[in-house]
Amino acid sequence: MLYKRFEPNTPLRPFVECCWVIENNDRTVVQQKIVPDGFPELIFHYAEPYRININGVWETQSPCLLAGQIRNHFFLENTGTSGMIGVKLKPTAVTRLFGIQMDQLTDKVLDAEEAIGDCITRLGKSILGNKNHEQKVAVIETFLSSIEKNEYMGDVVDEAINIMVEHNGMLTISDVLQKLDVGERKLERLFQKYVGISPKFYSRIIRFNYIFSIVQEQSMSWSELALNAGFYDQSHFIKNFQEFTGEDPTEYFFEDENMANFFLHKKNK
Repeated sequence: MLYKRFEPNTPLRPFVECCWVIENNDRTVVQQKIVPDGFPELIFHYAEPYRININGVWETQSPCLLAGQIRNHFFLENTGTSGMIGVKLKPTAVTRLFGIQMDQLTDKVLDAEEAIGDCITRLGKSILGNKNHEQKVAVIETFLSSIEKNEYMGDVVDEAINIMVEHNGMLTISDVLQKLDVGERKLERLFQKYVGISPKFYSRIIRFNYIFSIVQEQSMSWSELALNAGFYDQSHFIKNFQEFTGEDPTEYFFEDENMANFFLHKKNK
């Protein structure tokens, strides 16, 4: 299976974390677990569709998808060959680009045309008409650059997220608030609108992501890893990991080539 990541061009960096491509010509059906990483996404299938199980029921996905913030793991499986390109958007970018309030998308992966409009279908057809990955990415970036941006009142949300990321999700929300000129209730409201989940839960996702960075870059015991990731003890760390993945960290295959590890490891394959 091919996993490839593309950094956004400079003007799009306030809105786009990265673009990515996944391809596989093997038609063997494989179930994959997807875990939260803190980014909404636009996803376009240009090969055969995938099936998704996000709430206990398997459904066939549309060719063009919009995914909101996901708070727990869910499952995907291919129905044949795989070919998809995605845009991992910044946490507030869906509202800024498309005017959609993010709490309407929490724990949802929707048909993007129904959520955004038929411009997404036209974009999907343009992607299909370009063969190499760089051309597909260029089509998406041209589309995103052409969108008239919505009025944005969430600068404090971006500041809060930057602080959380800088400290790997280890600060309490009280600590974050002390660094910002905003009250807790207002920050909660803005996060619900622009991110779709609470500041506390988003900070938890960032810390969960940091676990993968530590595992990728360093060799240490589980108790050392728990301490470095800001957990009180190893049992607290294991409970948090299980809540996001459904697995004990000692049983999770961090080096497997799968979608979850590709997104959380944040490096090209």
